[in-house]
Parts: sequence; structure tokens; C-alpha cells
Amino acid sequence: MSVPSPAHPRLALGSRVLAAVVGGYALASVFSIWLSYLLPAELPEAVLGATLFSFAVYTAAVIWVFAAASAARAWLGLLLPGAAMGLMAAALQLGGAAA
Repeated sequence: MSVPSPAHPRLALGSRVLAAVVGGYALASVFSIWLSYLLPAELPEAVLGATLFSFAVYTAAVIWVFAAASAARAWLGLLLPGAAMGLMAAALQLGGAAA
């Protein structure tokens, strides 16, 4: 089964670059927020550790975008985990605010 080529290869490449830059940054940011709630440390140390690890997540996101079979899969591969982590981070924050 062959993958159909996009009508405009430049648009597909532009979409991947946008996904890598904007989507990767958004995913790394949400990941950093989510992980800072889960790390068993004081808040400043948890935020620092989560932020340091988010650089690896950003790098992996950029690699994922250009390794995905299509630009649509690249976007989905960033948006779905980012939305899930964002919802979990919001739930953790609301749960912590209630305590």
C-alpha cells in the first residue's frame, strides 16, 4: 500500500515545521506542568526537574513530527497526548486546590 503524495509538498512540509515548532513547544509546556504536579519534591525543585525533562520531550516531539507517515498523523501525535496531559494537570490542580 503506497502513501498518496500531497497535492502541495511545500504545504505538507510547512505543516510539519509548524507542528514541530508550535506543537512541540505546546506539548513540552503541558508536559512540564503535568510532571511538576507528579514529582515528589518541593514545588521549586519539581518545577525545575519537570522543565529540564521537557527539553527531552520537545526533542522527541520534533523527531516524531518528521518521522510520522503524514502531517495529519504528526499533528494528532502531538495534540492527543498534549490534551490528555492538560486535562490530567487541570484535574491535579483542582484536586490540590480543594485539599
